[in-house]
Amino acid sequence: MSHSSHVDMPPLQAGAWLAFVSATLFGLSTPLLRRFGQGQGPFMTAGLLYAGASMASLLPSRRHTDEASLRRRDVPRLIGVAACGAVIAPACLAWGLARTSAVLGSLLLASEAVFTVLLARIFYREPVGARMTAALACIGGGSALLLAGAGSVSTTSVLGCVAVVVAAVAWAADNALTRPLADQNPQHVVAAKGALGAALSFVLATTEHAPTLRATVGLLVTGALGYGVSLRFYLLAQRRVGAGRTASIFAAAPFIGAVAAWGSGEPAVGGATVAAGALVAAGLYLHLSERHGHAHAHVAMDHDHQHSHDDGHHQHVHDPPVAGAHSHPHHHEEMQHEHPHGPDVHHQHSHR
Repeated sequence: MSHSSHVDMPPLQAGAWLAFVSATLFGLSTPLLRRFGQGQGPFMTAGLLYAGASMASLLPSRRHTDEASLRRRDVPRLIGVAACGAVIAPACLAWGLARTSAVLGSLLLASEAVFTVLLARIFYREPVGARMTAALACIGGGSALLLAGAGSVSTTSVLGCVAVVVAAVAWAADNALTRPLADQNPQHVVAAKGALGAALSFVLATTEHAPTLRATVGLLVTGALGYGVSLRFYLLAQRRVGAGRTASIFAAAPFIGAVAAWGSGEPAVGGATVAAGALVAAGLYLHLSERHGHAHAHVAMDHDHQHSHDDGHHQHVHDPPVAGAHSHPHHHEEMQHEHPHGPDVHHQHSHR
């Protein structure tokens, strides 16, 4: 069977670019979080960040008008996502950044990718080939190189570093829990996660002092871009390339955050910067140039997500006919074909 796609870019590359945009937005938010979160309580900071993220979901987007909606059975998963990713992780990060430098805090977040890849392999059996392993090693190695240098130029709190790593673990759990939601409307997911996370954080922040106007505005804007818009791109990337690859590319965020921190006056780490930049660039190249395609079989299944009838997978009939992207519950018959693909909802077959 021939396969025609309604996107010009191969799915792995399209997903890689989406993940890189998400990483850029989140990476730039880390030094901003340290600036506006200084002197603020960790739960109040987390609440403002995800209130901003929820506000970002109100931005109009014609792309998501025909997406599948969240369902009642998604509520327990959304609560887990909000608890891990919108309460525990940002609160730990805010607390940790108050006790260490923005450069070091950004780089420590690179461990999130490793934890996410492991969880994606355990729970979703996502393939981890040599190319992906090499890319993750390059990006992680670049951050580790800078981390070693950063430790020699600043005095940091061990507890602050531990808190940032705990944030990375919590966000990895968030990434794994979010994977099944990636095929739902991303605006709805961002809105639900942001609203739940903000509400839970504000309840826990009742004993913390009220933030200043400057901190409130700064954290809301930081949350809108670095946590709201970034999450929307992250979900779209997960939809195309799965949780593991998205996290591996997202591991560039710490390097981006560190560069932004240096640009705002944080101490640099000397000659390690060029070598680390080269490693991160090599890892990104491995992802952005990745291609994957082979003969594979699809089992019969029923689900609901946005789709088009020119993608080679959706052959059901509408009366009257429907053109373009749309969503509704639909059935897939068993089929076999060959085309480029990523580990999306239709391609979760095993590889020998």
